[in-house]
Amino acid sequence: MLEKDPSLDRVLLCVRAAIEKKAENIKILDLRERSGFTDFLMVCSGTSDRQVSAISESVLQAVDVHNVQVVSKEGVTEGRWALIDLGDVVVHIFLDALRDYYDLENLWVDAPRVKIPPEYYAPSASRVN
Repeated sequence: MLEKDPSLDRVLLCVRAAIEKKAENIKILDLRERSGFTDFLMVCSGTSDRQVSAISESVLQAVDVHNVQVVSKEGVTEGRWALIDLGDVVVHIFLDALRDYYDLENLWVDAPRVKIPPEYYAPSASRVN
């Protein structure tokens, strides 16, 4: 029997909340074997500052409902680049242009990507992982 991974459950909770607000180009990087600061890094994009803020608020509400402690959060109200640190999961929500500029996925190019289950996406989703 496989053990459940609470960190994976948390990152998928964040993914679901981001998808509810139509986040785009969601990527999950598995850093368990590559980092001492987190297990998973989630990166996604919004097309406007309002959408970035809405995605951030959706993630924060979802983790609150599930009693997940937020270690820190930055940029949630500004809507350009939000960071939500849950300890074992770190979520980055970017405005598209800033995501390209910082290119976090390329910094962790050797990290395995976690496939998001297709049932997480509604039929109207714009970009699947």
